[in-house]
Amino acid sequence: MNAGSRIVVVSAPSGTGKTTLNRRLVKEHHDKLMLSVSYTTRQQRKGESSGVDYHYVTQDKFKELIAEGEMLEYAEVFGTYYGTSLKEIRRIQGLGRTPLLEIDVQGWGQARHMLKDAVSVFILPPTIESLWKRLEKRGTEDRAVRFRRLRTARQEIMAGHNYHYFVVNEEVESAYTELKDIIINGKSGKIGNAEGSQLCATLLEEFDEAPWLAKLSKEFADK
Repeated sequence: MNAGSRIVVVSAPSGTGKTTLNRRLVKEHHDKLMLSVSYTTRQQRKGESSGVDYHYVTQDKFKELIAEGEMLEYAEVFGTYYGTSLKEIRRIQGLGRTPLLEIDVQGWGQARHMLKDAVSVFILPPTIESLWKRLEKRGTEDRAVRFRRLRTARQEIMAGHNYHYFVVNEEVESAYTELKDIIINGKSGKIGNAEGSQLCATLLEEFDEAPWLAKLSKEFADK
């Protein structure tokens, strides 16, 4: 399948380095790969560019796209809509490039039945403890918010079985090479669905059994 006809989907729990890996891929292989720009009904902010950060549309237009079957996946967050459109994918393919969809597990749950030939990749942390340490290092959010992100990661990892390949981001250069081989070079991932699903199960066990996490959960029990 040539570069312009492939579609790749990358998802990951927050804090796994997905954005860093994807942006590097797009920057270094811009002649082959293009990040799909989402549609949103929120107002454009200072410093943002239409068609680069988002495609900004009215709520009526967004609902029209849904009714026409043009939205691959979408979600409403506090009255604001976000989603991925078929039009955007066709635009990228028309340029002879591979569309890269950076969407969450819920989005892929909606879109995967419409993109049966897409290649999907799920990026995992080596351990849940390492994921928490990465979230802690960010320091840009309240600690309780970071803990909620960690708890959300549990639900995301539970959906890991819906992906073709898995990349464990323990060392960024190695993870980048694996992701590049799948997306740019069209190779099969080192970790397929069966092994990746088992890795997810192991991470879920850590959620349920790790003493450090039980202590952390108790700390935030009333928050």
